[in-house]
Amino acid sequence: DEATGRGVPLVELRTSNNIRFYTDSSGVVAIDDPDLIGQTVYFKISSPGYGYPKDNFGNSGIGITLTAGGKTVVKITRVNIAERLYRVTGGGIYRDSVSLGLPTPLRQPLLNGLVVGQDTVLMAPYKGKLYWFWGDTDRPAYVLGQFATSGATSLLPGKGGLPPDRGIDFTYWVDDTGFSRPMIPLTGAKGPVWVGGTFTLEVDGAEKLLTHFAEVDSAMKPTRSGLAQFNDTKAVFEPIHAFDTGDPLHPNGHPIHVKQGGIDYLYFQPEAMVAFPLVRTRASLKHLTDPKTYEGFTCLVPGTRFAGTETKIERTQGRIVWGWKPNTPAVGMTEVQELIAKNKMRPDEALTPLRDILTDAAVLSHGGSVYWNTFRRRWVMIATQVHGNPSYLGEVWFAEADTPVGPWVYARKIATHDRYTFYNPTQHPVFDQNNGRTIYFEGTYTSTFSDVKDITPRYNYNQIMYRLDLADPRLALPAPVYRTTSPDGAVSYALGDQVQAQKAWHRINSIPFYAIPPDRPHDGLTAVYPAAKREGSPLFYCLPTTPTRGEPVSADALLPLYAYEDAPSGKRYFSTDASVPPVPSAKRLSQPIGRVWRNPTTVLVLDSEADRSDK
Repeated sequence: DEATGRGVPLVELRTSNNIRFYTDSSGVVAIDDPDLIGQTVYFKISSPGYGYPKDNFGNSGIGITLTAGGKTVVKITRVNIAERLYRVTGGGIYRDSVSLGLPTPLRQPLLNGLVVGQDTVLMAPYKGKLYWFWGDTDRPAYVLGQFATSGATSLLPGKGGLPPDRGIDFTYWVDDTGFSRPMIPLTGAKGPVWVGGTFTLEVDGAEKLLTHFAEVDSAMKPTRSGLAQFNDTKAVFEPIHAFDTGDPLHPNGHPIHVKQGGIDYLYFQPEAMVAFPLVRTRASLKHLTDPKTYEGFTCLVPGTRFAGTETKIERTQGRIVWGWKPNTPAVGMTEVQELIAKNKMRPDEALTPLRDILTDAAVLSHGGSVYWNTFRRRWVMIATQVHGNPSYLGEVWFAEADTPVGPWVYARKIATHDRYTFYNPTQHPVFDQNNGRTIYFEGTYTSTFSDVKDITPRYNYNQIMYRLDLADPRLALPAPVYRTTSPDGAVSYALGDQVQAQKAWHRINSIPFYAIPPDRPHDGLTAVYPAAKREGSPLFYCLPTTPTRGEPVSADALLPLYAYEDAPSGKRYFSTDASVPPVPSAKRLSQPIGRVWRNPTTVLVLDSEADRSDK
C-alpha cells in the first residue's frame, strides 16, 4: 500500500501466459518457477479495491527481471475506503512468507485445524475468551468437509491475543484426525446444521453461551429449528428448546444487547431483513424460548403475518403504524415491494432501502451487522449489497443511525470485490480501537453467487478482515434533522445528539430533511444556525446553494433549503417547501440558504427509548 507501506493481501500477479500468483496476508509473493527465473517477466497487477497505473495500452502491470534471491516492491493505491488486512481462515494464510523464511504473526501460519475453507463467522466474548463459530468447513482430504458448524477460541487482544490489525490465533476444536469437528452434532441429522444469533446470557447467576440452530435440507429449507446451549465440559452446543420451523420469530444474525426503560433486550436480525435489528425479546431464557414474546418492528397488525394481498396493515386515522408489536414478524424489502405493487401502502410509507450518497440509487442490503459506536455516537451498520455492481453480492456499505432500527437512509460504499462475492460481513466491536474510531469487520470471500471463472486459490470460501477509519471524511454522511414541538407548542430543530441531551425523543413529529452534523468534516459546506444572529455553534451544515464543480453527491437527492424567520425573536425555522411556512408567524427569506438531502419516507423509524451504549 503506497500510503501505509503495509503489504496488501489478495493481489493477483498474472504473467502474459496466464500463470497466476496471489499475495499472501503479508502482501508477499514467492516466485519459484524455474522457467521464469533469469527472465524479464511482465506481471499484470489487479486487486479488488486497489489500483495500479495503466500504460499507453491500458494495461496495469510491471516488468520485473527475476533473479534468484531477488526482491521487488510494487506500490499500489487503495481505492477502497476500508483497508484489507489479512485472510482470517483457510490454508496457506502466510504461504509465501513461510516459503521465503519471513516472520509471520500466527502460531500456525499454514494450516490450522486442517481448515482450507470456512463459511460465515459468528463470534461472542465468553468467559474471558472469544468464541468463534463458522458454517460449512472444507478440508484437504476430500471435496466434502463437515457441515455441522465449526468452532474455535482465541485470546482477547492485550490479554494474550494478537492485536486485531495483525491477526487472530485460533485454537480449533478438532477430531482425531486433527480436522475441525462438528460443534452441534444433532442426533439423526440428515443435512447441514447451521447456527445464527449466537449470544451470551446470565442464567441463574451464571454466564451461558446460546445460539439458534437450524438443520436444512437440500433446498436450504429448515427441517429442524431450536435454541442450543454450549456445554463447557463437552465443548458442543446441545439443544434445549425446539422452535416451529415455519415461525420467523427466533434468534438470528448478530445479536445486540439493548436496554430500554431499564429492561435488557436482545435485538436480532430477521431473515427477511438480515442487516437490520428488527426483532427483539427480553434477555431471559423464559422469553427467548417463547416466540409469542418476540416483537417485530413492523407495520403489520399485531399478531398477524404477511399474507400477500390479504396482509393486514395497522393504521391509525389513515396513517401507517410502524413499531414494536408482540408475536408479529418484521416485513422484508421484497414483501414491502409487493405491498406497494398491490396498493396496500405507498412507497413513502415503507422502510426505505439504503441510498447511495453518491448516486441516490437504492442499495438493497443482504447480510450485515449493527453495533453502537462510541466515536460516531451512533449505531453503525456494515452490510453487503445484493444486486450490486460490479459484484452481485460483494459490495460492502457503511451507514449509521440514531437508534437501532433507524432511520437508516444514506450509505457509502467502503469495499468492492470485482464480481466476486463477499457476504455476511460482521463488525467485531471487541476489536475497536481509538475509542471506536477504528473498527474491524470480516466477511466470506467466495465465488458462490457470482459468474467468476477464475477461482482465487486459497482465498476462496474463506474469511477476510478489513479495517475502517471512521474519521475518514468520505464517511461524513447526512443525518436526520428532527423537527420537535415542546409542550407549549414551540417548534425547534435538532440532530440526534441534541435530542438525546434534551431527552426530547418523544417530542419529534417529523424529519423534514437530512444534513451534515456539526462534528463531521464540513470543508466547503454552509453553516446553518438556529437564529439570525449566527451565535454559538451551528445547528448543522448544508451544501452551498450553487453546486461546485465535480460535487461528489447526487443532485437527485438534494432539495433547496429555505429559512423562515420570526422577526421579533430572530428565531429561524427551516423547510424544503418554499410555499408553506413551518409556523404561521415566520417569513421566508427571499433565496434558499443552501441544499439539503431529502427524506425519502414519511414514517418515523425510531427506537427512541433504546439506551445509547456499547454493552
